[in-house]
Amino acid sequence: MSVVRLALAGAGGRGTHYTNWVLEHPELARVVAIAEPRDRVRKEFAKRHGIPDEHCFTSWEEMADAGRIADAVLICTQDRMHTEPAMAFAGAGWHVLLEKPMAPTAEECERIVAAARSGGGIFAVCHVLRYTPYTKALKGILDSGTIGDIITVQHLEPVGYWHFAHSYVRGPWRNEAESSPMLLAKSCHDLDWLRHIVGKPLTKVSSFGNLRHFRTENAPEGSTERCVSCAAEPGCAYSATKIYGKSLEQPTFALRHVLEVIDEPHLDKAMQDGPYGKCVYRTDNDVVDHQVVNMEFGGGATGTFTVTAFTPMEDRKTRIFGSQGMIEGDGEEIRVFDFNTEKTVMTKIRTRYGVGAGAGHGGGDAGLIEAFVRAVADGDQSLVLSGPDESLETHLAVFAAERARMNDTVERVETGS
Repeated sequence: MSVVRLALAGAGGRGTHYTNWVLEHPELARVVAIAEPRDRVRKEFAKRHGIPDEHCFTSWEEMADAGRIADAVLICTQDRMHTEPAMAFAGAGWHVLLEKPMAPTAEECERIVAAARSGGGIFAVCHVLRYTPYTKALKGILDSGTIGDIITVQHLEPVGYWHFAHSYVRGPWRNEAESSPMLLAKSCHDLDWLRHIVGKPLTKVSSFGNLRHFRTENAPEGSTERCVSCAAEPGCAYSATKIYGKSLEQPTFALRHVLEVIDEPHLDKAMQDGPYGKCVYRTDNDVVDHQVVNMEFGGGATGTFTVTAFTPMEDRKTRIFGSQGMIEGDGEEIRVFDFNTEKTVMTKIRTRYGVGAGAGHGGGDAGLIEAFVRAVADGDQSLVLSGPDESLETHLAVFAAERARMNDTVERVETGS
């Protein structure tokens, strides 16, 4: 297998995580070009990967204009900056790995997929949950017929109270007009995962959810615009000084989003002046903080999905009810109850990766990038688990769920053009 040359557009958290795997596997791939507008970030990234100056760009447009300087491109820009680079690179025949969500509208998703089809390159969306050891083990059990036919599924995404406050109240995904609906930004992972696990397309959905808690009227008495000046701060679970201050010694992914230079003076300034120091009850957030999606799959199986801010930081939890048994899973253990024997068999999943984006999604980040690199090396689209058509299908299911929530309807899921 030849070494795959990768270009990266956007050296934020996701792009950095994927390319860290490349540094660990130089025999399989290397990063040869970077497009990143932030000077310090671009220079540090280039130094870490040994990228020459002539392959360092301030925009994806500059990188595209340089010609085919790599075999494939990883597009890890912000959500609303996916469409144009994805269409340009895919349409020009590049192999493309695109961070989720594909785009903030159904029409843009369809345009991206059309470009991928016409360009003919390998195309994958970063639905990393499909690639975890846990998912592979669970899918194997289901495909073996151990619990018979899947009748219904319950799936919970516990976002975590401080993670939600960081990303969806104070952070870049707090406002739908600036990013996308929370279900798309956070949970297109999960509807895609359910489609993969059940093995059937989603056909109908309904949905309920709203912004229930992070509103001005719920602010504690005596609270102020910023946590650093707030008398209620010591008793507030969402205090920015607590969430970020306690991770100075061992920086979390959240703190790395807040600070480029991680030390106490820079944190103090960010808390006084930046968006991450604001009171969670007084920002311009408007995305839901909890949502339920009810769904029907091809063949008649049903499912419910719940995403909520109001949990500890932990892994997803799933119950799958079959005609011959039931499965419960939590990302680390899979428990199978057999109706015939009335016995439970437990499988423990071993992985060196932790929960969440900052810890590699339980091994999903590594599994995804390895699958993509091998697909590019072999010219084999089937080596990735979420190609253009199925990724479009599951994104359209998310858009249908949002229509259902906004219009109080049951929506049929489109199949794409």
